[in-house]
Amino acid sequence: MSARGLTHIYYGNGKGKTTAALGLAMRASGCGKKVVIVQFLKDWKCGEQESLALLQNITVFGNKASGGGFVKDMTAEGKLALTANHNDNLKAARNLVEQGGCDLLILDEAIDAYQLGVLDAALFEDILENKPEQLELIITGHMPDEKLLEHADYVTQMLKHKHPYDKGIMARRGIEF
Repeated sequence: MSARGLTHIYYGNGKGKTTAALGLAMRASGCGKKVVIVQFLKDWKCGEQESLALLQNITVFGNKASGGGFVKDMTAEGKLALTANHNDNLKAARNLVEQGGCDLLILDEAIDAYQLGVLDAALFEDILENKPEQLELIITGHMPDEKLLEHADYVTQMLKHKHPYDKGIMARRGIEF
């Protein structure tokens, strides 16, 4: 990575947003870069977490407090706990960035957490707007607003043409998660 870090947004309803971000994490780790990944809205043990634990220089912050399910189905207490966990994780990641412990920051599903109101909007926007020049920043999610897109150097849309979920086929461990 050069002295100037760029901002990437991988978005859309198609499969591959997290996969693309994690491919970049793997590449950066292999080149000795320090990678920090914050996963939003995911409260299950994903296969990538087990693989990432085997790689050097990668720190992952995941959810511990969501209680499962979709945000729309959560209780008020569940949403508060999820929001607190998201904010704590993002603050911890920001601290690593500020201390020089991060070359590549991945905010996985941050677009959705931001839009669903389970992430402190001011904190998220501050990271986006005041990103250190050398930091490479990757943000994933479904539909970024214009404010997010304006900050991006790369914008890649994952477009769904077909998806097994539409036929009632649920996500499979090792393939979709």
